[in-house]
Amino acid sequence: MNIKNSKIKKVKFGKNCIITKPVNLYECELGNNVFIGPFVEIQKNAFIGDHTRISSHTFICELVKIGINCFIGHGVMFTNCLLKNRANKKFINNYLLPTFVGDNVCIGSNSTILPVKISDNIIIGAGSVVVDDLLKEGIYVGNPAKLIKKNYKKNIY
Repeated sequence: MNIKNSKIKKVKFGKNCIITKPVNLYECELGNNVFIGPFVEIQKNAFIGDHTRISSHTFICELVKIGINCFIGHGVMFTNCLLKNRANKKFINNYLLPTFVGDNVCIGSNSTILPVKISDNIIIGAGSVVVDDLLKEGIYVGNPAKLIKKNYKKNIY
């Protein structure tokens, strides 16, 4: 049996970050005043912007960029591969796709985020599945996530 501990490896930390162990953080970058809850994994080449809070049990894979003043709820899952070409044994290296989350975005607990672009000032309801770019300010919910309200108050905190 081989049991490994949680690790924080080659992370670029901004000022005043708070990390609640156990976590797996490796080869990623955290901005200033970032909070990371327990049981979070953030993979290499991911970026978390200033004043962003990542709640427990969240998975942030490679090539995810999250903006400033964001809130990521409990158990949010980001993906970076759509498995379009499973026959190719090298698909993992050739088909990783980026995800961009803008500023002032709130993603509700247990949401799943495919490789998409999410613009600024957006709320995504709990349990939503984001399969397409979200480009208009507002509140999105459902599977797939759909816009239900435009132009909400910009300061969501």
